[in-house]
Amino acid sequence: MGIFSRARDIIQANVNDLLDRAEDPAKTIRLVIMEMEETLVEVRASAARTIADQKEMRRTIMKLDAAQAGWGEKAELALSKDREDLASQALMEKQKVAQTSAMLRSEVDALNEQLRAHEDDIGKLEAKLREARSRQNALMSRLETAQNRARVRAMTRGARVEEAFSRFELIERRVDMAEGRAEAYDLAPVQKSLEDEIAELKTSDAVAAELAELKAKMQARH
Repeated sequence: MGIFSRARDIIQANVNDLLDRAEDPAKTIRLVIMEMEETLVEVRASAARTIADQKEMRRTIMKLDAAQAGWGEKAELALSKDREDLASQALMEKQKVAQTSAMLRSEVDALNEQLRAHEDDIGKLEAKLREARSRQNALMSRLETAQNRARVRAMTRGARVEEAFSRFELIERRVDMAEGRAEAYDLAPVQKSLEDEIAELKTSDAVAAELAELKAKMQARH
């Protein structure tokens, strides 16, 4: 496919349609951008060659114009010396040079049209490239968001998370058992020492004596 056909195809292509039909939109948009960039470089290079050809042709036209003037002067000189034959030959050469000059001018005009087409194509290709890059940025942003959402969902709903929470429950059960063992010690009766039991007996005797004394006082009142 020639450079101009490729440029026209890219200009007429709908980036959204390309992405809708693509199995891998991210890869497709990268390839589209690469194709646009390569085609743009080629079109600019072709425009540069056209400009160079124009400059060369214009220099040649200037030389031909000078040559026409020279043959005209030679024809005048030949006539002034009564050499009509030489004057005719000089004028014939002048005509040949004029024809070549006219042909080159036509080619320069054609190159002007070609340059205008190049300029139009370059402008449209750059616009398409901006559109594609904008779509690429939006696409990459959406892709990144989707990947992050997938990672979050995998993290909150995946088997590893379930396994982790199962481990938490096992640890909590172990803590409950440890706390239960500690609280069980509080439920066991406290073993009293000999001194504690003797002290309790003394306290009991004192309370009994005081109680008897109190009863006696109350009976005496009646």
